[in-house]
Amino acid sequence: MDKNTITGLVLIFILLIGFSYFSRPSKEQLEAQQRYYDSVALVQQREEALKVKADAALANEHEATAVDSTALFYRAREGKDTTFTIQNNLAQLTLRSKGGSVYSSVLKEYMEQDKKTPVTLFKGDDVAMNFLFYNKKEVIQSQDYYFTPVQQSDSALTMRLAVDADSYIDFTYVMHPNTYLVDFDIRAHGMSDKLAAGNHSVDIEWSQRARQIEKGFLYENRLADLTYKTGSDIDNLSAGKNDEKEIPGGVNWIAFKNQFFSTVFIADSPFEKSKLSSKLETEGSGYIKDYAAEMSTSFDPTGAATSHMHFYFGPNHYKTLGALDKGRTDKWELNRLVYLGWPLVRWINQWFTINLFDWLSGLGLSMGIVLLLMTIIVKILIYPTTWKTYISSAKMRVLKPKIDEINAKYPKQEDAMKKQQEVMSLYSQYGVSPMGGCLPMLIQFPLLIALFMFVPSAIELRQQSFLWASDLSTYDAIVTFPFNIPFMGNHLSLFCLLMTVTQLVYSRFMMQQQDTGANPQMAAMKWMQYLMPIMMLFILNSYPAGLNYYYFISTLISVLTTIILRRTTNEAKLLAQLEANKKDPKKAAKTGFAARLEAMQKQQEELKKRK
Repeated sequence: MDKNTITGLVLIFILLIGFSYFSRPSKEQLEAQQRYYDSVALVQQREEALKVKADAALANEHEATAVDSTALFYRAREGKDTTFTIQNNLAQLTLRSKGGSVYSSVLKEYMEQDKKTPVTLFKGDDVAMNFLFYNKKEVIQSQDYYFTPVQQSDSALTMRLAVDADSYIDFTYVMHPNTYLVDFDIRAHGMSDKLAAGNHSVDIEWSQRARQIEKGFLYENRLADLTYKTGSDIDNLSAGKNDEKEIPGGVNWIAFKNQFFSTVFIADSPFEKSKLSSKLETEGSGYIKDYAAEMSTSFDPTGAATSHMHFYFGPNHYKTLGALDKGRTDKWELNRLVYLGWPLVRWINQWFTINLFDWLSGLGLSMGIVLLLMTIIVKILIYPTTWKTYISSAKMRVLKPKIDEINAKYPKQEDAMKKQQEVMSLYSQYGVSPMGGCLPMLIQFPLLIALFMFVPSAIELRQQSFLWASDLSTYDAIVTFPFNIPFMGNHLSLFCLLMTVTQLVYSRFMMQQQDTGANPQMAAMKWMQYLMPIMMLFILNSYPAGLNYYYFISTLISVLTTIILRRTTNEAKLLAQLEANKKDPKKAAKTGFAARLEAMQKQQEELKKRK
């Protein structure tokens, strides 16, 4: 091979490389190509899924019902997508002729973030609902056909998918006064020879992109989830990640839940073969979750029975949801959509916190004052346990000089067991229990946590202002940064900052009470007590202002209570009482924990010696 040939081959190779490089598709073209392939894959998956559904629905069907559904509803294949409105005093529902489904839901008594426009739960492409009926030729999908309104009033509408004047399927929506509940019925008429007579169910495909309605994306996203009820159990998909689940058994209702509002689909005859999914949306998209559900419920193609279902488009208000169970033997328990904490905490909130809140807010007070009074009342109720905890801590504090003497007596690390035994013996002699303050704290803990769980779920705080906070249900930013701080966000909340400061002050007071000298373990505890409030600043900065306000007031009251108890407790008199306990064995014997602990330590030391 000569020089010219080699040169020519090299040039051809360079030209090919250059052509490949400059003719490659752009990023936008690649994305468009990927979307095309994805759409093709989705269409294929959709066709396969419909075939599976049809095969299952028609498994026991006879050949006698081989009717061409394309010709069956040919008149409804074309039409104009028209909307119709029904309403009551609380909500407005818009229905569309194509698919005979719900187009939008507006709540009249709740405002968007601008505080001028009524809340829209969903509208247009945000929501899709498709009902699948079957005959031997193909699947009849409601979303492909245009329905005709046949009966309409201010609060009710019947949409009809007709073959002719004597054969049709009716979708009926009815709203009643003073409720967010919408009755929804499906009934066939004259369709027994046109639909699969052996199939007694209708498949449903329902999806909704949940809008971001509140100011804080992160917190609303945390409280938004897909919740469902199976029998007596209520469960939900994960709120913090993409999640999906198949439920073969009966499902009473499925809820697409925002922080303060929900769209709930309820069936009198439980949903079967349910497939549920929840996907996270990105911040700034205007949405928080993408929900989807596939299920089936009973349907009589002969028209002898009606498929009764219900929608709830409304607020997550505990008593509003609970009122829907009035007069029902099979309780829906939709009030469980309002998260009130773990079972014991939820019970306290149900019977105490909510009723106290309703009573105080019924007096016409601002929500900030209501939260203040609730916190004071709770603190008064738990004061006896607070006093017991303080006195237990004060007893240990007045005995500190004697503890210091024991520490000086056993400076070596190998004598730690002996030192601990003497300390426990000392506590036992004086009738003091090191754990004396723990039980009172455990008793008051559920009541404090109940209020902590209630405040973020209280829709009554939504868009209620107090002091500098324009909305107690979301964060009260006094500073907005042009950047994001990890775990904190792009703002600083004033109530959260005040809560942090009071927590640091309270930690200081508590550590002064519990000071037991130069103990490495206590030094680590001090460090943690000061670190925790700083961590809470980052954790709670995006939480509702009402919650941080409650936390701030609660901690401030605890600080004031500690100061008052410190000043009113005569420690010299308390020490004299302990000295009297030491002289009186009967009084000292009242506290058995220290004695038991001392005995256990002696047993451990004996075992150690034997080894």
